[in-house]
Amino acid sequence: MRSNPYTQQRATQLRAETTLPERLLWSKLRSKQLLGFRFRRQHPLGPYIADFYCHETALVIEVDGQRHVGERKLRDMDRDAWMHERGIDVLRFTSYQVRDELDVVCATILRRCRVRCGEAPHPSPPPHAGEGARGRDSECSRKNSKT
Repeated sequence: MRSNPYTQQRATQLRAETTLPERLLWSKLRSKQLLGFRFRRQHPLGPYIADFYCHETALVIEVDGQRHVGERKLRDMDRDAWMHERGIDVLRFTSYQVRDELDVVCATILRRCRVRCGEAPHPSPPPHAGEGARGRDSECSRKNSKT
């Protein structure tokens, strides 16, 4: 899915201007920490920029601040519809949820990732001794390699 040069430039700018809730969530999503799922931050998708995007599961994560009311909320609904038309799922969290309930937010994201790749939404057992999240394949890639 191509984006225009302005969207690319804006995404780069947004990466440098992240909010505290976005930084907190990124600290949990970066480097495949969520069972190997790879997320990108401030990722252009067509005319839009997703706060976080997992290509493997076609999942967008949005962190909505206080500005996401009124007309902004209507634009968000149009944006979500555009994403859904292209098979992209959108999860939205408020900045308060991310800041105050980060573990719950991460568990919700993990469940949705597993559902999106056809896995049961129950937690996986911990990795074997010496096996960390880095270098491991995600749940989806392991499942897809079996077929």
